[in-house]
Amino acid sequence: MSGINDQQRAECSSAAMWKDDHTSQAFGMEIEAVGPGTATISMVVRKDHLNGHGSCHGGAIFTLADSAFAFASNSHNKVTVAQHCSVTFLAPGREGDRLTAVAREVTLAGRSGVYDVSVARQDGVTIAEFRGLSRTVSGTHFEETAG
Repeated sequence: MSGINDQQRAECSSAAMWKDDHTSQAFGMEIEAVGPGTATISMVVRKDHLNGHGSCHGGAIFTLADSAFAFASNSHNKVTVAQHCSVTFLAPGREGDRLTAVAREVTLAGRSGVYDVSVARQDGVTIAEFRGLSRTVSGTHFEETAG
């Protein structure tokens, strides 16, 4: 039996992943909260996130949602990757908006998981809904010791 609880496991997994997650860092993302099967990540829409219409590029929104999905699905200290993701865009994000992605685990079945992520602006308007299907592979993010 491990000497840490599920919340500590999620926090340690998150810290181990974050140090090498150069994409999320480059996008200016911040981890707001993590827990077992959950993650909340935010970013402020910058000029380099804008598309030719002057709104937040769908790829930037997808990346935010995908990062929240990654931290939620890896919260159990098992290396987990995406096997399929889809996104529905509902409203635009604009330069200066603070977007927050909230990921939650819907179900785990063996090595497969289903996660839903909602992305909202600071005014509470949901701008995207994302669903990610995960697959656990070999490995852990950190060594757990008995205690």
